[in-house]
Amino acid sequence: MSTLRVLLHAPTADGLARARRNARNLIKSRPGAEVLIIANGGAVAAALAEPDPDSDGWLRLCRNTLNAQGLDKPAGLEEVEAAVVTLAELQADGWAYIRA
Repeated sequence: MSTLRVLLHAPTADGLARARRNARNLIKSRPGAEVLIIANGGAVAAALAEPDPDSDGWLRLCRNTLNAQGLDKPAGLEEVEAAVVTLAELQADGWAYIRA
């Protein structure tokens, strides 16, 4: 069986909270799964305001959102150029998409 790869899209602060819970639950149930949380919109400011060491390793912040909101990404968090591109590319590569 192939590795389960799940892409959690968090476009809002509430969505980010759900995505973080979903990611932890997924890994607890399927330790070999791959998971990414793609944050854009309101989720980016929420991620910066409330870091979560347990899930931030899965988190990718949208650079377009960072720039549009005038936010700086702290060291330790990763970013993607554009959430929309990353979401599309990973789905095309077989990742399961879930909007949180």
